[in-house]
Amino acid sequence: MTAMASEVRERGSAATRRLWVLLAIFVAGSMALSAIADWRVHHLFLINATQSLPNWAFLIRRGVAPARGDYIFFDPPRSPLLRRHFGDRPQMFGKIVYGMPGDVVTHDGPIVRVDGRDVARMKERTRLGERLSPGKTGVIPGGCYYVGTAHKDGFDSRYAEIGLVCQRQIIGVGTPVL
Repeated sequence: MTAMASEVRERGSAATRRLWVLLAIFVAGSMALSAIADWRVHHLFLINATQSLPNWAFLIRRGVAPARGDYIFFDPPRSPLLRRHFGDRPQMFGKIVYGMPGDVVTHDGPIVRVDGRDVARMKERTRLGERLSPGKTGVIPGGCYYVGTAHKDGFDSRYAEIGLVCQRQIIGVGTPVL
């Protein structure tokens, strides 16, 4: 074999190795992008701009059933009062799950209780002076949750304008990250 034939074979071999490396990089990159896309389907990252929750950043997992004490994120109901306070397309709300299906919600004047535990104090009016209606009392039905916040001005299940949060409204359960 001549030196020229040996050199041609080495160049071909190097070119083949480069093609295999490029193919491996393409496959690894495709798998990484697929994993990121799958993660995005099941997760959200939220920056909280309100004072109703103590943390300002949350990682939200979609499709997870909430438990008592979890942070829950949901689409608020559409109503004229919500439009006036939060605009035509309000962002998702984030609250804490205080009541589970089967728990009993009661009112004692402005005090709201879930299974006998004080969870909130109602106000008569919003910060803009609009009248607020007390939320429902009684047994929380399956697939619904009483949600609230310790913030005195929290807009949550203590008021009929928000009410119980049911499965169709739930975006996900959040974990505070900051």
